[in-house]
Amino acid sequence: MKAKNRNRRPAAEVRPRRNMLAGMGLIEVDYKDTATLRVFISERGKIRSRKVTGLTVRQQRQVATAIKNAREMALLPYPGAR
Repeated sequence: MKAKNRNRRPAAEVRPRRNMLAGMGLIEVDYKDTATLRVFISERGKIRSRKVTGLTVRQQRQVATAIKNAREMALLPYPGAR
């Protein structure tokens, strides 16, 4: 007889990814649009990952670059010190 593997976890439900930019109806990201960029920043000021936002690789790069430009122009805050 086969021994049961007791360490195995039950499979988690797979949720469909939702693209936040497509949901907003945006194609391009602008660094001056701080209201849109704040959606992609966590409470601690860090850029949210693709897993969370559901963006494509190209869109995630655009968002990250736009956030970095907005931070450089003092439109968005940098992540706070610990």
